[in-house]
Amino acid sequence: MLAKMDEWRTAADMDSAKPAKALSYHFFTARREKALSKPVAKSLTKSPKGSNQLRIIGGLWRGRKLGFPDVDGLRPTGDRIRETLFNWLAPDIQGAHCLDLFAGSGALGLEALSRGAASSLLIERDSRAAAQLNANLELLKADGGKVLQMDALGYLGTATAQRQTPRFDVVFIDPPFQLNLWQAVIDRIEQQQLLSEGAAIYIESGLHDQYLPPASWRLHRDKTSGSVHYRLFYRDAP
Repeated sequence: MLAKMDEWRTAADMDSAKPAKALSYHFFTARREKALSKPVAKSLTKSPKGSNQLRIIGGLWRGRKLGFPDVDGLRPTGDRIRETLFNWLAPDIQGAHCLDLFAGSGALGLEALSRGAASSLLIERDSRAAAQLNANLELLKADGGKVLQMDALGYLGTATAQRQTPRFDVVFIDPPFQLNLWQAVIDRIEQQQLLSEGAAIYIESGLHDQYLPPASWRLHRDKTSGSVHYRLFYRDAP
């Protein structure tokens, strides 16, 4: 009889434990599903999936990757061309005042700052690209960088450009190829007398694009890469 009572007691204990176990299981499952249903916050330090990235290839920020938006005509200067260009500019970039007239991603103006330029004025007409340039300057803590959101030819015609001091030691001219702006930009730079004595002028164009540099601009280096023709001039003293 005692054995039978023990069997009943054990069975009763097991039956009473079942609801508690079921409740615990359902409670855990509900909490897990609730947690999984919450949106995961995206890290502000990471670029959105599929975004464009620019890599600084030399100097203080070597290896840093910076985002830039999808903008029609925005075509960052490639790593190989930049490496060649800044090897050409190596004797002159330290402490230089630079002008990047079609800044876009900042590939040239930011690279110049990374390699020791004293200042870099980045001209960019697209609002999204200009905003990203400002964000990248802040991220890099680049005190020497400044962004002006405006058209390059518009800037060259302003009183601000006319009063520019100090004059620019290095100018980057890399417009969207389809706009064919090289000659207009070159002429206006000369008219405004923006260049310091012995200034370097970099021009990037398509293989068959034509422009006529002033007589005072001496061709220093000339090279092609794929469908790109790039040249470095130095301005002779008057």
